[in-house]
Amino acid sequence: MPLDQSFVGRSYPPTEPYEVGREKIREFAEAVGDTHPAYRDQEAAKALGHPDVIAPPTFVFSITFRAAGQVVEDPQLGLDYTRVVHGDQRFVYTRPVRAGDRLQVTSTIETIKSLAGNDILDIRGEVHDEAGEHVVTAWTKLVARAAGEG
Repeated sequence: MPLDQSFVGRSYPPTEPYEVGREKIREFAEAVGDTHPAYRDQEAAKALGHPDVIAPPTFVFSITFRAAGQVVEDPQLGLDYTRVVHGDQRFVYTRPVRAGDRLQVTSTIETIKSLAGNDILDIRGEVHDEAGEHVVTAWTKLVARAAGEG
């Protein structure tokens, strides 16, 4: 059964603040094989005009995907997560994520489409720091495969 179009535009409450730590940034940069010094060395980051180490661009996915869980787990939406694959991801930054940031995410269902029996769900995550300043917007595309597909 296709997802209900009336959910388009629905926003979910902001997440609890997530505190970005230097070690988390370093671990993430290591995991993705990014050796840029601004992700590890505070002085290198300061030389580039940042107050502390910054995170690789995809670091915020771990925060926004967790926030999108509010959408995925909404029983009224009726999404069968056992059939979901991650379809796409994109980010638009106002500024880099920095060590010491306390970030909150507000998730909104931006679109719901049905294509060949598959439900395609676009979730926008607006990420703000504790001062309420915008940091990044992340879009996550989830595809719920049609029943009967392997």
